[in-house]
Amino acid sequence: MLEAFFIYTILQGTSFLQPAIPPQNVHFIITTAYSSTYDQTDSTPFITAYNTQVREGIVAANFLEKGTQIMFPEIFGSQVFVVEDKMHKRFKYRVDIWMSSTEQAKEFGVKKAKMIIL
Repeated sequence: MLEAFFIYTILQGTSFLQPAIPPQNVHFIITTAYSSTYDQTDSTPFITAYNTQVREGIVAANFLEKGTQIMFPEIFGSQVFVVEDKMHKRFKYRVDIWMSSTEQAKEFGVKKAKMIIL
C-alpha cells in the first residue's frame, strides 16, 4: 500500500498540507468500459476472472495485480477502483471499467486517462 507523502506548500500566504503522488504511480492509459453481457465476457458474465461478483468499482487489467487500487481523478474524482478482473490477453496496457449497463459502457467509449496507482 502506498504510504502517504506530504509536502508543505505555501500558496499566497496560506499554508496547508497536500498529498504528493510519486511520479511512478501516475500513468496515462487507454481506458474502456464493459458490462455483463455474453458478447463482452465469457459464459459467466457476472463472475470476474478472479471468481468475484462484478460490482461498481471493479476494473479489468492484465498489467496490474489482483487487488490493486487505482483512481481516475479527471474522470471519476476520488472514486477508488479495484482490479478484480482480466481482459483478453491481446490487451496489455489498458484498463476496462465495469459498468452496470451496455448503454453506460458504450457512452463511456474509449478515453486516454490519467490513472493513479494507490
